[in-house]
Amino acid sequence: MADTRETRNEYHPDYLVTPSAVLEYELTQRCMTQNELARRTGLTTKHIIDLVKSKSRITPETAIKLERAIGMPVDYWLTLEAHYQEALARQHEGTNLDKDLFWLDRLPIKDMAKLGWIARFKDKRQQLEELLRFFGIANVGQWDNLWPTLEVAYRQHNKQEVLAEAVSAWLRQGEISATGIGCKDFDKEVFRHALDEIKTMTDQLPEAFQPRMQALCATAGVAVVFVPALPKTGISGATRWVSPTKAVIQLSLRYKSNDQLWFTFFHEAGHIMLHGKKELFLEGLNGMQAEKEAEADAFAQKELVSRKALLEFMAEGDYSPQAIKRFAKSINIAPGIVVGQLQHEKALGWNQCNELKCYYKWQHED
Repeated sequence: MADTRETRNEYHPDYLVTPSAVLEYELTQRCMTQNELARRTGLTTKHIIDLVKSKSRITPETAIKLERAIGMPVDYWLTLEAHYQEALARQHEGTNLDKDLFWLDRLPIKDMAKLGWIARFKDKRQQLEELLRFFGIANVGQWDNLWPTLEVAYRQHNKQEVLAEAVSAWLRQGEISATGIGCKDFDKEVFRHALDEIKTMTDQLPEAFQPRMQALCATAGVAVVFVPALPKTGISGATRWVSPTKAVIQLSLRYKSNDQLWFTFFHEAGHIMLHGKKELFLEGLNGMQAEKEAEADAFAQKELVSRKALLEFMAEGDYSPQAIKRFAKSINIAPGIVVGQLQHEKALGWNQCNELKCYYKWQHED
């Protein structure tokens, strides 16, 4: 379930209160000349003139002298100077942000806000700043350097438009969610045992299998996170290593049915069991990737329904719902997964026996 955030209202005035203006005002109130202030503080007249003209900053040493000479406390002057420098920096940064406002059209902001990932702002600059905070980057240029080279293996539909920014937003939310899952260091043998136990949960409801799955995988060094899909991502699952000892499996529940969810989970688990920690897997990108995607598919198929058992069942030729249920019970797997395997083998049509599948939905869809 996505966590929610309250919209933040941040006020940044479009004018600057300069320390020089305040200093000049305080001198006027005291009928004190700049030369007199120089004599009282021990600073040169030129230094005082530079302070009044905003050519010099108020340093801690200067603030102490001003406190003694005209009575305003040190922290007052230092805070005034700090706020002024921040305002200058924000004005400069605002100019840079204006150049990157085009990026707002590359991200599904409305959907991200609906899921509680970000806050919504009417002001475009504020919205862009919110997105930069979400991605953990200083400007759009850093996104270009960071996210397109992210080492991730994800299963992606190749018949629809996919936006890299939307994909990265989905991955980033998974990264954020994974930080909240404490994991032991990765242990391949422990993960192998976890997968064996998880396989027995395929006929359970999400409220039962989800926390147990996450707990088992965490003991093996794998964080499992469920993150709703965004438009123009086409992703059902992803796998990546966020450190040498912690992997992340991210699931989107894109296809809703239990056969798709469980196949995707074991497919991603296959990448962890079979492949390296620093590889990029993109379905159909190149021959090497296609080979490793096929290996992950084979791993998932073997984990869920062994090839031998499936062929023996298919040889009987009885694909009635009753027969499928009996077979599924004999191998301790959900009937919907058997249906999915038979449809993949073209033994069943895509519209046959779907009543045996379970369909899930996110809480925000209620």
